[in-house]
Amino acid sequence: MNIDWSFLIAAVGLALVFEGIPYFLFAEHMPLMLVKLAEQPPKFLRFIGLTAIILGLLVIAFGRSLSF
Repeated sequence: MNIDWSFLIAAVGLALVFEGIPYFLFAEHMPLMLVKLAEQPPKFLRFIGLTAIILGLLVIAFGRSLSF
């Protein structure tokens, strides 16, 4: 099994970019958002996590379908 390390590193970098955007754009509101998120029940957090995973997989599938 060969791992394309450059692709993996690029994917991690892109994930960090997307994770950083809300903190950069909404720095004043993020602490309150994080407190509200921490107050949510685990079931809700799992639902949000699963939704993010499914959306991520759909985006990956869409991106791969654009490749020739």
